[in-house]
Amino acid sequence: MAENNDYLDELRPIGETTQFIVIRLGDEQYGIDIKYIDNIVRMQHITRVPKVDEYLKGVINLRGEVIPVMSIRIQMGLEPDVETKASRIIILKLEQRGTLGIMVDEVKEVVTLENDRIDKIAYDAKDERASFLCGVGKSDGGLISLLDLNAVVPENL
Repeated sequence: MAENNDYLDELRPIGETTQFIVIRLGDEQYGIDIKYIDNIVRMQHITRVPKVDEYLKGVINLRGEVIPVMSIRIQMGLEPDVETKASRIIILKLEQRGTLGIMVDEVKEVVTLENDRIDKIAYDAKDERASFLCGVGKSDGGLISLLDLNAVVPENL
């Protein structure tokens, strides 16, 4: 985990800002760095794929491209997803893993955080959810847990 935070320091010089999409999973708010987000789409039919891990919900067809969709709620050990009118699939473009959709309960807003308002979090081996975070951002609306997509998205996906 320490390597990842050192990497963040190199990417984000003091005084610069980073934009995050704020999402809701259950009662918690999380931020996803906007540079990874390709698209946000309404919930649609997800075609199941047999014999895959539980967190992999299946695939969707988005403009002719077949995209795997995963539940980050299940991956993070939260309650299973419950689809509502606010549910969305966020399409991510990850350098090492390609295109992937993640299911979220709601997309709230875009926030711009100055890098000095982003705190690293101490790694706690007992707190499984903390291993999915790369920091905490301080925004007008309170604290936003910032997702580490490299930890959330399995390497074999």
